[in-house]
Amino acid sequence: RSGAYLRTKVTPVNAQTTYQQAVRSRLAGFSSAWRALTQAQRDAWNTAVASFARTNIFGDLVNPTGKNLYNGLNQNISNIGGTAITTPPTPVAVVETGALSLTMADPTTLANVEIVLTTVDAAQDYIVFATSQVSPGIGFFKNRYRQIMVHSGSLGVTIDATSRYIAKFGNPVLAQKASFKVVPIVTLTGQAGVGSTVDGITTV
Repeated sequence: RSGAYLRTKVTPVNAQTTYQQAVRSRLAGFSSAWRALTQAQRDAWNTAVASFARTNIFGDLVNPTGKNLYNGLNQNISNIGGTAITTPPTPVAVVETGALSLTMADPTTLANVEIVLTTVDAAQDYIVFATSQVSPGIGFFKNRYRQIMVHSGSLGVTIDATSRYIAKFGNPVLAQKASFKVVPIVTLTGQAGVGSTVDGITTV
């Protein structure tokens, strides 16, 4: 937006957090499970990839590999606490959440972190990501999101994230900003929708 710029090249730090290690362990598990499938099962996944083609950043329609499709869908299912699938599913439409609204109340009066979705679907679960609080002037959150909970679509449009947020980041601080992202996951297929985001500043 502001034209070309330079910055110092930085080597990313591998923090080896518990969450990172858990994700890597799941990925290793799915890779092992892929090898344990029968050849007929792997062939079925390789054939199914055309039904899950996606457009890349260049506008080209590309297919995942059968292994990547298997790993990706099962990773999503694992993230919502579901059971891994061995047979490629038939794609279904993902119902997007629509615009989100957020309430963050001052914890000295009543701790409250509540997210309201526009639309939910009972056949979907919703992964809720959040960031720790930052200065109100910060608006870039891409690398700050952490999964804090899963909400079932059968429970309605209101998500009470209070206890999960506090457990992850501590009590919200007055006049500080946090961002939330909600990603819909079809429970039976593992398909993920486009995440919706909302930012909020803790008020009284």
